[in-house]
Amino acid sequence: MSATHSGTLRALGNSDLHLSSIGFGAWAIAGAGWQFAWGPQDDSDSVAAIQRALDLGINWIDTAPVYGLGHSEQVVARAVKGSSRKPYIFTKCSRRWNADGSILSSLQPESLAEELEGSLRRLGVETIDLYQIHWPTPDEEIERAWETVARFREQGKVRWIGVSNFSASQMERVRKIAPITSLQPPYSMLRRAVEETVLPFTQANGIGVINYSPMLSGMLTGKMTAERAASLPENDWRRSNAEFKEPRLTRNLRLVEVLRAIGNGHGVTPGVVAVAWTLHHPAITAAIVGGRSARQVEEIAPALEFRLAEDEFARINAFLELNPA
Repeated sequence: MSATHSGTLRALGNSDLHLSSIGFGAWAIAGAGWQFAWGPQDDSDSVAAIQRALDLGINWIDTAPVYGLGHSEQVVARAVKGSSRKPYIFTKCSRRWNADGSILSSLQPESLAEELEGSLRRLGVETIDLYQIHWPTPDEEIERAWETVARFREQGKVRWIGVSNFSASQMERVRKIAPITSLQPPYSMLRRAVEETVLPFTQANGIGVINYSPMLSGMLTGKMTAERAASLPENDWRRSNAEFKEPRLTRNLRLVEVLRAIGNGHGVTPGVVAVAWTLHHPAITAAIVGGRSARQVEEIAPALEFRLAEDEFARINAFLELNPA
């Protein structure tokens, strides 16, 4: 029988933030018309998804200005304004866009200050609970950028500061300037690179971890099929993702059947099992999951409490070892 711990909140790194074990990821609700879009999305569905997530006990939302070129943050604000529950709101900086919608990276202090003001305005808040450097590019600017976000914290505009997509050596460089509350890395059973040096570094240094894409952008939800992967909208970035194409697609769909068999024993979806696999790692504080409708949120909500038993965890890992990418 799988061990569950009911609704436990976990402290994020050195902060006073206590997180539900999954948070609402607001990338896919950003809508169409930008470089990393997931295809068209109805804003009222997004608002309903967020409000359902809050009702079910999810207490934090992760977004970024670049998602939908400001649109995701605006949708989050609308959803939270209409809810009696006030979640923690996390956003990011370093990804800007030009008038034509093309995306660029900047870690210059004045650019970060502009981004922060834009996020505060779109989110309709006076303080951001966790402010993260989205990507460490350009690499030579990360120290100055970290000094800048640490200053935002001193000014009271953000409560805690974190990094996203940083390597262990990059975290080592910036933590000498100011403590890192959290790291946001990609982590799933199909993306395990961070197990080698990144997650051990966070554990050794008391840095919280909120992993993104635990279901690999929908691949591990149990809803993906070869037909669906082939018919993703032209403006869905996943069309060009190797995991959604052969030869990996067939292997990934076989993996989903392993997750489905485990999940069926507990009345949960393959996606819930995939999220639980990431939460099994002791470095992970909580996982980011997306939801584009209230129904999708309801399907993944059991991940708040569901945990894998050791034999179930071992069964998944045995498949991964026998069927490498």
